[in-house]
Amino acid sequence: MSILPDDFTLLQVTPELETGGAEQTTIDVAHGVIAQGGKALVATKGGRMASRLEADGGRLAQMPAQSKNPLIMLGNAARLIDLIRREKVTLVHARSRAPAFSALWAAHATRVPFVATYHGVYNAKSNLKRWYNAVMTKGDLVIANSEYTRAHVIAEHGIPAERVVAIPRGVDLTRFEPGLVSAERVRALRDAWGVQTEDRRLKVLLAGRLTRWKGQALVIEAMARLKAISDTRILLLLVGDDQGRKAYRAELEHMIAQAGLQDSVRLVGHCDDMPAAYLIADLAIAPSLEPEAFGRTAVEPQVMGKPVMAADHGAARETVVAGETGWLVKPGDAEAWAEALSNACESGAARRQAMGMAARVRARKLYSVDAMVEATLKVYARVLETKS
Repeated sequence: MSILPDDFTLLQVTPELETGGAEQTTIDVAHGVIAQGGKALVATKGGRMASRLEADGGRLAQMPAQSKNPLIMLGNAARLIDLIRREKVTLVHARSRAPAFSALWAAHATRVPFVATYHGVYNAKSNLKRWYNAVMTKGDLVIANSEYTRAHVIAEHGIPAERVVAIPRGVDLTRFEPGLVSAERVRALRDAWGVQTEDRRLKVLLAGRLTRWKGQALVIEAMARLKAISDTRILLLLVGDDQGRKAYRAELEHMIAQAGLQDSVRLVGHCDDMPAAYLIADLAIAPSLEPEAFGRTAVEPQVMGKPVMAADHGAARETVVAGETGWLVKPGDAEAWAEALSNACESGAARRQAMGMAARVRARKLYSVDAMVEATLKVYARVLETKS
């Protein structure tokens, strides 16, 4: 049964379609609208994911949507007004702050419903920045990507709770499906990383770009503490690109060398095959120093049947159930992380496997793309109902 009315046309507005969670969600929702018989347009600068939108039957409306130049934003508003009228757009959905201004102006001018997704907890150190962020709350409803983000939006902008809906980001259950990852893929990655099949150590994987707030240095410090008490049962794999942060990478390499951890900690670089990476791991960790608004790297391994150890703040409190699907650890505390990693070793393979299976069942139910798309389409239907 269709959630959406007949002749429904969605216009999503996003800066680019290069890569990332917000961009993937844009493609997924467009696909969901088309599957229900509707039309899906995306106003954007373009990018490598545009071909996937068009392959699904969506349409690209190319414009400099990424620009923060006020004159270009005004021009974008005029382009969007024209597009909305020409394509008989039913609802406008903005996914980023700069293009949200143009999208909001266009929606008001054409009297079309407007919603926006708050994809992260934006920092506001001034009233001007708070005003800029608040554009995401000016529509008929606000979608937050977690309950943590939802609480922040309500507190920060003082808007009624009923106007903010939490819809967690979806994970592609087909891609992150252990049964579809070939032994060859896992073997290729093992060879590339130098991880022997017979290595009995606890393989701990931290996925995330090399940046301080993701917590790589913290976990190396925790590993150094474990080594000091002769606890060398762990192999830590740091997966992620430095994205030009050469100084931070050099700092991590120095920490590893100083602690004599060259055999226990590996910086393996960027990985294109994360499903295979999670199959090599026994445990995934997300030690972020700052709260994650959603935290994909705490959810994807759970979908793959792996328990997760995460910092006890932000959305990790929603995505990881302590003692059931993983562990929550005091943020920024190397001693606490050393103890938690030691406890994970002590828990034994059978216990970790049981937690991984519980994690898989829960994550597949709560964080699927299908669940995310259905919840988003229901928001559209709700907004249209209140407007009719």
